[in-house]
Amino acid sequence: MRRPVLFAVLPCLLALSACGYHTLGAATHLPPGTRTLAIPVFATKTNAYRTETVMTTAVIREFAARTRLRVSPNDSSIAGEAPDTILRGTILSQTVAPLTYNSQTQQSSSFLITMDVAVTLIARDGRILYKNDDYVFRQQYQSTNDLPTFLEENPAAIERLSRDFARALVADVLESF
Repeated sequence: MRRPVLFAVLPCLLALSACGYHTLGAATHLPPGTRTLAIPVFATKTNAYRTETVMTTAVIREFAARTRLRVSPNDSSIAGEAPDTILRGTILSQTVAPLTYNSQTQQSSSFLITMDVAVTLIARDGRILYKNDDYVFRQQYQSTNDLPTFLEENPAAIERLSRDFARALVADVLESF
């Protein structure tokens, strides 16, 4: 009785094990034995103030939260030795465009920030483990026209955009979807 059940269940188990599923957080782009990851401040080809540090900080936080890797912002050495992997990023463009227009005040009341970012994950031996030259992220924010209550919303929008970017990047590196 056990043998027919075993022969019926065994092919199903084999089929499930070969269908490409893997555990969450299994670092498919990271070589086995990777313990350290350096993420130097992203390069930028824009004139935007402080965006590269906000983006880099968000990526470092996300990798630190979702992996067991020792993450460092310095690519020269971690604990006296070269890092196992280095993630380099470049902000290729950052644009702010008006979305809505108030005809009474003749001013824009909401804006859309769009960033185009390129990233490359490099192994210690120089191999490219992951590369994406076309991450595009957008974030909308409202503008305040009332001067006594004016609050610059642009930095908060960049932080939200950076967190979204970091989540997507880490998911791509770890889960390879």
